[in-house]
Amino acid sequence: MDEKIKTVDLLIIGGGINGAGIAADAAGRGLSVLLCEKSDLGGATSSASTKLIHGGLRYLEHYEFRLVRESLAEREVLLNTAPHIVWPMRFRLPHHPGLRPAWMIRAGLFLYDHLGRRVSLPSSKSIHFSEHGPLLPVYQYGFEYSDCWVDDARLVVLNAMQARAAGASVRTRTACTGLHTVTLDDGKPGWRVSLTDVNNNLETDVNARCVINAAGPWVGKLGNTLMPDNPPDSVRLVKGSHIVVPRIYDGDESYLLQHDDGRVIFVIPYEEKYALIGTTEQDYRGDPAAAEISPDEVGYLLRIVNQYFRGVLKEEDVVHHFSGVRPLLADGSKNASKVSRDYMLELKTEPAPILSVFGGKITTYRKLAEAAVNKLQAVFPDLAPDWTSEAVLPGGDFSSQAELFLCLKRRYPALDPVLMSHWVRRYGTLTHQLLGEAIDESELGELIGPSLYAIEVDYLLTNEWAQTVDDILWRRTKLGLGFEEADRFRLAEYLQNHALPTQDMTIDV
Repeated sequence: MDEKIKTVDLLIIGGGINGAGIAADAAGRGLSVLLCEKSDLGGATSSASTKLIHGGLRYLEHYEFRLVRESLAEREVLLNTAPHIVWPMRFRLPHHPGLRPAWMIRAGLFLYDHLGRRVSLPSSKSIHFSEHGPLLPVYQYGFEYSDCWVDDARLVVLNAMQARAAGASVRTRTACTGLHTVTLDDGKPGWRVSLTDVNNNLETDVNARCVINAAGPWVGKLGNTLMPDNPPDSVRLVKGSHIVVPRIYDGDESYLLQHDDGRVIFVIPYEEKYALIGTTEQDYRGDPAAAEISPDEVGYLLRIVNQYFRGVLKEEDVVHHFSGVRPLLADGSKNASKVSRDYMLELKTEPAPILSVFGGKITTYRKLAEAAVNKLQAVFPDLAPDWTSEAVLPGGDFSSQAELFLCLKRRYPALDPVLMSHWVRRYGTLTHQLLGEAIDESELGELIGPSLYAIEVDYLLTNEWAQTVDDILWRRTKLGLGFEEADRFRLAEYLQNHALPTQDMTIDV
């Protein structure tokens, strides 16, 4: 065997929330880990969610009590471990007289309040809507309950940072282009993995004692391509699309709207000036990277909102949209909205250990990661105990956003408090690292676009694997909503002039 080829315990394919979560869990339990992602961290499904940490109220209708209980418990965990990017939100559910009866909703909310360990959030209650409120007069009463908002793409990045801090090697823009069995130096079967840097086509090989296929919507295609003789189980691809419109009501609460097809959609305050509306659910065939919202989906979302709210939203009101493809279990359900959001882990030990990850939702990513590493106990008998339930994610070591904001204002009194508030919700205590010794606006560098200074871009390039305009504007921040074409060009020019050297493909173990 070529002695120049490094060997890692675990090679993870896919830098979405599941891959990043598994990398963090495994590295913290003593395994040498390499995570490869062909594009950007969270570049596909994991940044196209409804941005919620929630139990899944409607899953109760499908009797998925275990999934709801686990999700509600994880909601409490994430409120404690990621307080900068996860925060409480109240949801209002108008009662539609022709749809689910009030007693059914009350019963569901009672279960929702009591299935999980609810510590931080207030319980549900019945409410009456003001005649001067944003809803149409037909909706006079309803219900209110609690869940949480999350910056989904940043959750992925923070898990990758946690993995790196525990010793994992994280390689973005690095595709897995080959997978073959080899005999490792301990005489056991393993994998020879070919990795290709997509920026320069530089290829390197690494040996792995175990491979995890966490490629999200590509899990089936990747498995079939790399392992045609022993492919993973089937997966059902479901596309979910969202639209963003200008704010349609005042207030911080979100709305959960029922529809006569049995589905529900969310209307959520988004980036201060906007509302996020979604999601649709359609079976999808094709390349997940090419998924786009259809005119029918736009019309569907607008019609539901217009059935509840005063004023009429039109297609021209849509300022942004995004679509993601979820890799769900092929459970035989005829309706895409009824396919389970639960996850499945498939471990095959022949010809060498490989674990494929199916399904899952962003709320339960940590439990999925923990279960995935636990499943490898037979491969790695000396695994350390699980540890992530109380491990604060990078930047989350503070008690409240308000307290951290005041602390930063005392240290940086000359800086814009609006900017400071944004940084608290993106970086938490990592804001200190971002700002360094800067004490006023003149030390933040070039103002590249609205609310984006060079100092923040440099931090993202150096610390968070950002490389492109979209990495920064849509995944590391949500500033893309306020950027004009000239601003995007200025950022692209800055990135071209300040690009970091091509990553070293040497694997450190």
